[in-house]
Amino acid sequence: MTVLFQLFFSFFQIGLFSIGGGYAAMPLIQAQTVDIHHWLTLTEFANLVTIAEMTPGPIAINSATFVGMKVAGLSGVLVATLGNVLPSCIIIIILARLYEKYSKQTLLKNVLENVRPVVVAAIFTAGLALLQLAVGSISLENLQLDIFALIVFILAFFILNGKRLHIGPLVLLVLGALVGIGYELVQQYLFV
Repeated sequence: MTVLFQLFFSFFQIGLFSIGGGYAAMPLIQAQTVDIHHWLTLTEFANLVTIAEMTPGPIAINSATFVGMKVAGLSGVLVATLGNVLPSCIIIIILARLYEKYSKQTLLKNVLENVRPVVVAAIFTAGLALLQLAVGSISLENLQLDIFALIVFILAFFILNGKRLHIGPLVLLVLGALVGIGYELVQQYLFV
């Protein structure tokens, strides 16, 4: 199989099975790009998530663009992005027709209500994996925490969920980047 076909097929699968949006797709993206094809290391995947979160657009499409460029240049970008978008286009056309026709039926309502918890579980799992990458290895046998990263995470969590401070996610991302730069400079020049 050529690498372009692998890119298309991998991101087609991600697009096809990432029910619940970008965060729910994270385990699928990690499986395809890190575990199966080894296009990215786990650290590169964490960087990918950070870049995909900071740039406009859906995370899965940003990930397809990033991985496509790394693996096969501009043709990789086009193939991976098309592979990621195509299932959504097909599925949404089919679902729109079905929903229009059967929206009043109890069976459809029950299906939609029972898919929600699965989507939340997928998002939660991806979040835990990213948390481990961000603050260090957390397991029962081994605990290796980056205390600075943990403090930044806790502060960001409370700022985003707090009622008093009205700092949006974009401003918080910029502040996080500035704090990271400052921390690196302090580490570099004070602890040489």
